[in-house]
Amino acid sequence: MSPKKISVVVPVYFNAGSLPSLFQQLNALEQSLLERELLLDLIFVDDGSKDNSLQLLLDFKQTRPATTVVKLTRNFGAVHCSKTGFRFVTGDAFIVLAADLQDPPTLINEMVDRWLAGSKFVICERETRDDPVVSKFFSRIHYKLLRMLVIRDYPEGGYDMALMDKALLPHLLHSSKSVFTPLLAYWLGYEPSVITYHRPAREFGKSGWTFRKKLTAFLDIMLGFSITPIRVMSGIGTIISLCSFGYGSVVIIGALLHFNTIPGFATVVSLISFMLGLVIVMLGLIGEYLWRIFEETNRRPETVIEQVW
Repeated sequence: MSPKKISVVVPVYFNAGSLPSLFQQLNALEQSLLERELLLDLIFVDDGSKDNSLQLLLDFKQTRPATTVVKLTRNFGAVHCSKTGFRFVTGDAFIVLAADLQDPPTLINEMVDRWLAGSKFVICERETRDDPVVSKFFSRIHYKLLRMLVIRDYPEGGYDMALMDKALLPHLLHSSKSVFTPLLAYWLGYEPSVITYHRPAREFGKSGWTFRKKLTAFLDIMLGFSITPIRVMSGIGTIISLCSFGYGSVVIIGALLHFNTIPGFATVVSLISFMLGLVIVMLGLIGEYLWRIFEETNRRPETVIEQVW
């Protein structure tokens, strides 16, 4: 029987500072896997970096020819970059590994052990993290909302690093353009084997995971996996309609009984302004759903590959 192979997909975006250390750790990982008669398949996808990340990747390929380097024409985002790497996976299991080293490559050995023991889905849950206070605050809110509105048993600390059996690969490859792949992998229903770890502080460079990108990912998750926003809109509309009907009944009864009405111009203006604002918000939410439908039906590619080594 031919030895089993582990594919590691590494999205790269302005990671020139961390790549040399990453290469060393991946070389050590490969030696560890070879001792257990396992092969390592390395796939690097450069997501439009403007530093010398690509050159470092090509230099590494010179020393390790059995390495795949993919260059995208521009920055398409980490999720789309990872999905591009999935096209080149040839292993019996695959992993997405961040190039910034905040997800330690040393965890891969334990993940592989659990996969060999029969787990098709192994995730590394962030138990603690050395991130800025603001980032940790918003992450906590994000995962609380995700557990409340989308998947109740989703890991509280979230995860990015996971080992997945090749059985999961077709589902991820043929997923929608705006889907958040870690959530989709969890949603598929495979029982996860969980490894907890401490996420260290970023040592090299500055994260490209900006607040705008985080907000976009949050909207993709909420609108792509949950009908709750639409149902909340329907509930609010129903409550307001009932309140309006009740108030209208009071006005009609007062007019019939010749009660004295009290002028309330300010109240009327406030109510109209509130209602118009609510309607605009609801239309915007519906527009977000419609945009994602348009994204799936147009013929625009998810990413564009410029060159493959």
